[in-house]
Amino acid sequence: MDSQPTPRRRAYWLKTLHQWHWISSALCLLGMLLFAVTGLTLNNASHIEAKPVVSNREARLPAAVLAQLSPPPAQKKAPLPAPVAQWLDDTLGAASAGRPAEWSPDEIYLSLPRAGGDAWLSIDLSSGDVEYERTDRGWISYLNDLHKGRNTGLAWSWFLDIFAAACLVFSLTGLVLLKMHAGNRSATWPMVGLGVVIPVVLALLFIH
Repeated sequence: MDSQPTPRRRAYWLKTLHQWHWISSALCLLGMLLFAVTGLTLNNASHIEAKPVVSNREARLPAAVLAQLSPPPAQKKAPLPAPVAQWLDDTLGAASAGRPAEWSPDEIYLSLPRAGGDAWLSIDLSSGDVEYERTDRGWISYLNDLHKGRNTGLAWSWFLDIFAAACLVFSLTGLVLLKMHAGNRSATWPMVGLGVVIPVVLALLFIH
């Protein structure tokens, strides 16, 4: 039996692979540009000057809202009651709803890390005084955190998984297309070999 594909069958697979290849490349386009740019910024972070902007705000919980904090929860780490979180978010823009807080007899401390910056909030349980500090490290730091998936939430985590799957489709269909066209392009496999060998050699020789 002839193992070579017929021209009609070859044309079908070429058309199908090209279709999957361009669709996956379209889905990956913005993500690949973002990851390429942030790969450069992360790799050259020591040469990129960052000037964090720190802002501090203070407030006092109204008595009715402060009363929502007693009695404290049985666990030492638990989210704030919904009315308290709502007041803090409306007053300070703290984005505290649903975040786990550290409860002690005198104080509640809430860490609020986010992409491109950081924040924290403390509540004095005796007086209701609230201190809120927010650090903004700029757009480069924000994009770098998107690259790493650091403090970016569930929706971005799902995007990264879908983006990775699309990149796999793009790469694998590209590899099969290379194989199908390799007969007319003698440099195909040497170039593919270089793409594999160079990072392996660099890793073995220069990464310790």
